[in-house]
Amino acid sequence: MAKIRDFDYEYFIGPQHPGATGNMSYHVWAEGDTIIKIEPNLGYLHRGFEKLTELRHWIKNFPLILRICVPEPDINEVLYAMAIEELNEIDVPERAQYIRIIVLELARLSAYLLYFGGVAGTIGLYTVPQWTIGDRDYILDLFEELTGGRVYHIYQTIGGVRRDIPEGFKERVLKTVDYLEKRLKDYDNLFFQHPIFEKRAKGIGIVDKDAALRFSVTGPNLRAAGVNYDVRKKEPYLIYDRFQFDVPDMYKDGDTYSRVMQRRYEFEESIKIIRQAAADMPEGPVNIKIRNPFEYRVKEGSVYVKLESSKGEYGFYVVSDGGVKPYRLHVRGPSFSHGLQLVRHIAKGTNIADISMILFSLDVCPPDAER
Repeated sequence: MAKIRDFDYEYFIGPQHPGATGNMSYHVWAEGDTIIKIEPNLGYLHRGFEKLTELRHWIKNFPLILRICVPEPDINEVLYAMAIEELNEIDVPERAQYIRIIVLELARLSAYLLYFGGVAGTIGLYTVPQWTIGDRDYILDLFEELTGGRVYHIYQTIGGVRRDIPEGFKERVLKTVDYLEKRLKDYDNLFFQHPIFEKRAKGIGIVDKDAALRFSVTGPNLRAAGVNYDVRKKEPYLIYDRFQFDVPDMYKDGDTYSRVMQRRYEFEESIKIIRQAAADMPEGPVNIKIRNPFEYRVKEGSVYVKLESSKGEYGFYVVSDGGVKPYRLHVRGPSFSHGLQLVRHIAKGTNIADISMILFSLDVCPPDAER
């Protein structure tokens, strides 16, 4: 007897579901418990960030663009500021650049903690997200002290940062990263070296080197496939070339296990960078003065700037016509290629029980794809 349809089951994961990375959904078709097709579905979040920036003064876009990636919003602020500074040929004070790097690396640690908890939760290790959310709060305490906000900071500005760090802030930063470094031993025992995690994560969701390059995979997902490329090392921005840190390259299998472990060891490298930035930070101004920010104009031209985010290479293409508002802004984030194109490639043949773990291991940020 001929089959009426070529699948047995139809599933919807998300948009409000702990098995999806935020407010997006995945339409899944399966034969038995084996996935034969998956279709990502966007449109459940705020959209149109790029177009909205054209309607606002240059300075007024800072509170808007950071919402393009909520777990790590500071990357958007820094990139936007870098683009304006390059177009207007602004030299950012050295002290501000050190502060920017501390903020960026703290944001990376914060994003990785969310990531570790999310992956662990997909296989039932629920203690891990309880720990990581709690430990992330220590980083958010630092952001609140520095900027007044725990998630959205609106701290970066044209020509530097809005204000200097408070007295004793560097010491509190160092105390926090010392704690997090020690905490990694607990995470190793509970999660990274757990036999259930290793058994569940190895050999699933494989993205080999060729596929990674073909689908424009970047960041830790690319490095876990055996391509040791990190923007901070290969094309340094700000003052990253002054710091000593490594890009871990011990994982090359491109599976879920490799992606998670890649980030575990990159976590330690971010701590190294923060310590150096705090120790070497010079005295001096932290910004340039703008007489009237609402009449601020950016020279006519276009520029592309990029940096290394926790999720991969992140870029801003900004066009100015010489006016008080951007003429065009386009965001090149990693989540579009990782969460939409790549998922379709690697999900086929996957057991339905493994798909959430694979999705979380790719570290997708839905608003980055919607933008």
